[in-house]
Amino acid sequence: MRWIRPLSGDTDEPVEILGAKAQGLLVLRRLGLPVPSGFVITTDACREFLRAGRFPEGLADELVGAMAWLAAGTGRRFGGARDPLLVSVRSGASVSMPGMMDTILNLGLTSEAAAGFAAEDSRFAADLLSSAAELPDDANAQLTSAVETVFESWNSSRARTYRELNDIPHDLGTAVIVQAMVFGNRDEHSGTGVAFSRDPDTGENVPYGDVLFGHQGEDVVSGRTATHPLCELASREPTVWTGLVSALATVESHYRDACYVEFTFQSGELWLLQVRPGRFVGGAAVRVAVELADAEVITREEALLRVSPQHLSQVRTPHMTSADVIARGIGAGPGVTVGRIATTTEAAVRLSADGPVILVRPETSPHDMRGLAAATGIITARGGPASHAAVVARSMGKPAVVGVAELVVDSGSVRFGAQVIEAGSVVTIDGTSGEVARGAARATTNSTDAHLHRLLAWADDVTGDHSDREESRRLIAAQAALRLR
Repeated sequence: MRWIRPLSGDTDEPVEILGAKAQGLLVLRRLGLPVPSGFVITTDACREFLRAGRFPEGLADELVGAMAWLAAGTGRRFGGARDPLLVSVRSGASVSMPGMMDTILNLGLTSEAAAGFAAEDSRFAADLLSSAAELPDDANAQLTSAVETVFESWNSSRARTYRELNDIPHDLGTAVIVQAMVFGNRDEHSGTGVAFSRDPDTGENVPYGDVLFGHQGEDVVSGRTATHPLCELASREPTVWTGLVSALATVESHYRDACYVEFTFQSGELWLLQVRPGRFVGGAAVRVAVELADAEVITREEALLRVSPQHLSQVRTPHMTSADVIARGIGAGPGVTVGRIATTTEAAVRLSADGPVILVRPETSPHDMRGLAAATGIITARGGPASHAAVVARSMGKPAVVGVAELVVDSGSVRFGAQVIEAGSVVTIDGTSGEVARGAARATTNSTDAHLHRLLAWADDVTGDHSDREESRRLIAAQAALRLR
């Protein structure tokens, strides 16, 4: 196949061709971890599609052949009434662009397939149909349209904005991953979630994340549905929990770094849908680097090179003091920031020209990227520590408070329980404690972190310079010395 590659252990091509998500899935397969069967359409095909405005020659035929291979491998029929096969269609560029491009689930849900599911479980069939868009009653036509949609989403305004903010070239294109669906809404022993091998806010060596029972994956990352702490999986589905913890240890050992996975469990069986290094920042990045070096997973020199000056500037995390706290949620981005309330992306961009802004939304989505970039902090009514708002805030190093249950957002004001605050008013948020305060609250900074102290001592040992005690300068010197060796 020229444009399509199977997601099998012997597929070995660069990330620029397969995309980072597909490469992660191949890693999972090679590690012997459970991954739904599927295939990847390369970034070359996307670039050709965007250039010509249509599928490149031969892709349509390859797609039919790949689906026949997938159906045969799963023992199911794509769009058929008996043992129906549904697939997911996901984007996967060579660099991570979380949520910026389209994902389409349950492709192949024709009237025949719906009848087949209904014969097995009428409740499940009704749930599938309730989430379906208006699609042609032809499975192959659905798939073709979905692949085109994902290709086209590479040039959506939100995706272009994200690339501009993160200095990502516009000509990379995205791969497209097609996989057999696994259903987190299949029955009472099904669900979905996201998990970090360590706490992304502190770097502590404990599994951390969100889980939803009886839902599909989009419900977790969107923030529309209240999630449960990942640890609840241990009591409700102990077999799944054991498998997940083991998988996290396996992938962390492979990457020699904290890792992030997305997972679904169907009828008590665990499936992994994505993996990547955790990309921690600030104090969490420092702690992980030091603890991995202590465990001799990486060297001290590698630990020094993994921590950037920007991480150092975020280690000494401030906390609010003597504040008029008006709401509490989940801290999802360490730090304290003060700003004026903006309830829309447009308002955040406009108000940010005159000073710091706090973007306040029911939940955020990729459509809010300009507002998220303009804001100094984020508050959402819904979502957990792995929701879109939390992930983006953490990656940008911005304080965030998510899951503020009593928060109601209107166009001109926000309501925290009984307290109404007008848009444009000043509030303070503490992304560690999850508190929101009226006005400009005072903040105090922690003393030097113990992990940072040890890392800087290692930097001194490498450079031989014990006279300069300014932290960032010493570490930059250490990194420069290491790169020259």
